[in-house]
Amino acid sequence: MHAASLRDCEAWRAEGLKLSTNSNEACKMYDAILTQYVKWRNDETLGGFEGCISAIQAADPNFVMGHVISTGLELVATTSSTRLNERLASAVRRTVELADSQDITPRERLHVKAMELFSHGNFPKACDAWEDILLDHPTDLLALKFAHDAYFYMGAQTPMRDSVARVLPHWKPHMPLFSYLKGLYSFGLMETRFYDQAEKVAMEGLALTPDDAWSVHSVAHVCEMKAEVDKGLKFMESREKDWQVSDVLASHNYWHWALYFIEKVKIIMSFLSQANSWRCKTTGSMLDTVDACSMLYRLEMEGVCVKDRWRELLQITQPHTDDHVTLFNDLHFLMVSLGAKESRTSQRLLEGLQELAKEPGENQQHQLAGTIGVPMCQAMMEYDQGNYSGAVEQLYPLRYHIVDIGGSDAQRDLFNQLLIHAAMKSENKHHQKLGRCLLVERDAVRPNSPLTDRLMQNALALHI
Repeated sequence: MHAASLRDCEAWRAEGLKLSTNSNEACKMYDAILTQYVKWRNDETLGGFEGCISAIQAADPNFVMGHVISTGLELVATTSSTRLNERLASAVRRTVELADSQDITPRERLHVKAMELFSHGNFPKACDAWEDILLDHPTDLLALKFAHDAYFYMGAQTPMRDSVARVLPHWKPHMPLFSYLKGLYSFGLMETRFYDQAEKVAMEGLALTPDDAWSVHSVAHVCEMKAEVDKGLKFMESREKDWQVSDVLASHNYWHWALYFIEKVKIIMSFLSQANSWRCKTTGSMLDTVDACSMLYRLEMEGVCVKDRWRELLQITQPHTDDHVTLFNDLHFLMVSLGAKESRTSQRLLEGLQELAKEPGENQQHQLAGTIGVPMCQAMMEYDQGNYSGAVEQLYPLRYHIVDIGGSDAQRDLFNQLLIHAAMKSENKHHQKLGRCLLVERDAVRPNSPLTDRLMQNALALHI
């Protein structure tokens, strides 16, 4: 990205997206942060995210949208809770106060409102505010991206797809970052099972921008969901040089690549899981952390011994035990405390969630904690203790509601696998039959999956 091509006050006004500041530098830094967010990449020529956030504050400390984008990015990263982190909570309050004391545009006012709602865990209302912006300003990419992330955290697959579909006709190829909408739209199509269309749209994005890591990511998902393992392996390898540069998403794309190996040959994964947990130590990103949790849990279900890795990962997840920003994160932290045999941490996480479920307020994730989060945690604890029938009893009634914990179908598939393993290991004949039925169902949706075949063989061996 060339600093010269970044948009100043006049350029934003010309696009109908006026920013309330007189500082051209602040406007350019806003563009730089937005661009890096969309590309999933720290651009070192601009000082990366951190450098640009410092620069925007220096250029105009009272620039409302500068606060919205920098505080908003910290919020959507889900690495910190405003309940516990006073610095983050006060950054949200400061943004609201600045907005109240200035004459800013209605669009910017909605941005502040959305960010504040998101900070309280009210993801649905935050999305409503972002959609209100997009109604009048369909090319406001920050509103589109923030909404996309929030829908993802809610498992709101259809709104995530339609949010992009509604604005696409307003975008023209000459507009900055136009091609990246293809990846966003493709991901929504993929999560709503339009696999062929999702792949087509992602490939259109890659034809325009070969290093669009989110479009690569979408194709990786398509191959995963269709169990096209060899195609997925070939695709990720052939484009590795392109997507590797997106440092924020690269580790996650490697995680997708690794899933194909688990399908084909499980043992090679003990090496890849190490690479993943080392990676999340260096990035500190929540996405990389939950990927490492998930990878180890999958390997353990496959019979790979990973106990030393759990202890290492616990150092990263344990400080987040009380965060409870998303149920998805909580469940992944629990995998680690269970794997590391850190029962006090597991218990604390569960009790914290039970407490928040009593008075969730407007926090959408806490509202779901009692009906979904807590029983899923309990199911994992039962499984860990060898009470497989108890795990099935907790998990089976939730199977069509697990989508509400957020994440993608590929990420949540871990819980489908957990239910199958629990059912097959249960002493209860009815559960064993259920396990076989779930495998038949899985085979119908993703034919030719080596993992499903392996599980079917295990089921036969267990229940002869």
